Amino acid sequence: MDFLLCLLALGLLFLQHVSADFYSDIDITFGADHIQILDDGQTLHLSLDNTSGSGFQSKNEYLFGKIDMEIKLVPNNSAGTVTAFYLSSEGDKQDEIDVEFLGNLSGNPYVMQTNVYLQGDGNREQQLYLWFDPTTGFHNYSLLWSPRQILFSVDGIAVRVFENNEDLGVAYPKNQAMRIRGSLWNGDSWATRGGAVKIDWSKAPFVASFANFSSADACVSNSSSAK
Repeated sequence: MDFLLCLLALGLLFLQHVSADFYSDIDITFGADHIQILDDGQTLHLSLDNTSGSGFQSKNEYLFGKIDMEIKLVPNNSAGTVTAFYLSSEGDKQDEIDVEFLGNLSGNPYVMQTNVYLQGDGNREQQLYLWFDPTTGFHNYSLLWSPRQILFSVDGIAVRVFENNEDLGVAYPKNQAMRIRGSLWNGDSWATRGGAVKIDWSKAPFVASFANFSSADACVSNSSSAK
């Protein structure tokens, strides 16, 4: 019943506000010694060096809702690094709603890559250059996932819409609950100029910062493992 009420929220009838912070509402998925949580749980730093990257996921699983995250990306020469903010279900046939930031050489713009996986199948990438320097301060990145569409936004500006076109035979993620995830990792086999530019490990550690995770307005799935 609670889930049905939350689903109605997406029709602007009711909205459940989920308060969260990095101390109590996430699990570290890898690189625990490369993660710092500060500001009473409101800010998290992920780091990457030649020994490990780092990542986290929400304790709760969500089925539809609006997720906001403020992120400050790796500054200076970030070539080969990938900072990710995404939703993903469990298992080999996962659904995912991805935002990845592909690092670049100093002075060159970051690429924001979005993708949607359905039953483990991606290949729906779209890329854009961010029109600001995302390394000097925090910017808000938002995923609005409803039964009708997925809206990707940057600082309140829509940059991509993925419509539900099931009536045309196109699959759409609506059955698998997903966790909120973030990570920083070595993607230099492909991330910058198709892998031509590798990570300069002399510049490590590389650090990306996440903040204000407390603004997650979403429908907590009944299957969530959170206590």
